[in-house]
Amino acid sequence: MIVLERGPEPAKQTSSVAAGMLAPISETLATEVPLMRLGLASVQAYPGFVEELTGATGMDTGYLRCGTLLAARDGDEAEALSRELALRERFGLTVHRLRASEARRLEPALAPTLRLALDVPDDHAIDPRKLTAALAAAFTRVGGELRTSARVAEVVARGERVTGVRLAGTGEQLSAEHVVMAAGVWSEEVDGLADEARVPIHPVKGQILRLHDPSGPGLLTRVVRFTGGYLVPRGDGRYVLGATMEERGFDTSVTAGAVFELLRDAFELLPSVTELVIDELSAGLRPATPDNLPAIGPGARAGLHWAAGHFRHGILLTPITAQIALAGITGEDPGELAAQFAPSRFSGIPVAA
Repeated sequence: MIVLERGPEPAKQTSSVAAGMLAPISETLATEVPLMRLGLASVQAYPGFVEELTGATGMDTGYLRCGTLLAARDGDEAEALSRELALRERFGLTVHRLRASEARRLEPALAPTLRLALDVPDDHAIDPRKLTAALAAAFTRVGGELRTSARVAEVVARGERVTGVRLAGTGEQLSAEHVVMAAGVWSEEVDGLADEARVPIHPVKGQILRLHDPSGPGLLTRVVRFTGGYLVPRGDGRYVLGATMEERGFDTSVTAGAVFELLRDAFELLPSVTELVIDELSAGLRPATPDNLPAIGPGARAGLHWAAGHFRHGILLTPITAQIALAGITGEDPGELAAQFAPSRFSGIPVAA
């Protein structure tokens, strides 16, 4: 089996925009109920997934059962949060309404101007970079071959069945009974597939800051989300502040305006954010489909499978994506929920040139 990850051309890879929030409850939208259910199934699988991964590698994944606070800075945002609370209660999700004083007892660094907060205890977080390193180690320890900086020119097929991939430069052909397309926003740049066998995916840019507190951990113990962004603690004095949502194609430049807006919005809720040291500014590309839902499972050609188009939820959906993709490869029933994310729903939709 070949898993085609990231872009077909290594030079186009960028720093990940993922902050590692495992937040199906706080990110619930009324228009994305199937995605909420998929996210809930995935976050429930995370403890066992992390335990197995840590046991296999001895590596820390940065998994934190920290919870999330949804914070309102003014009356309009407080009114919007009340609607968010009603939506989650309708779905039977665990969310608690907190007065500003209650929220500040939980997180003393919050500004006195805070108007209202929602406590989401079942949302967690993970460090995507640590998780990726642990997954790579686990993969190689069981005999998998991991090739980095290997540009894939095309998917190779014999008749109606995919049989492997061909690498650019050397022309080397790698044969496999199954190929998993997990190349994110670059999936459409891999040759060898007819339009009806593709999934339409476009990039959505996100800019993000990574910071640390010279005094160590303690500024925040929970993820704090606010209109326009979020601040995610890593549990060791490091934080991630993000992220913008920009339709800018494949542009991955970091702009002063975006950094200013993120810091300004965070400062209104957490004045101490100005004391943090900036370690990194980066931009990444989220892979979005036309309906904002991922494509997971068997593709239009035998031997081809998809695990792409996860948009803002790639890290959250890691365990459930693996389960669904594996079921497709082994011919098992992936469950009723998986049908709503089948790549076949895009058959006949034109793919951008």
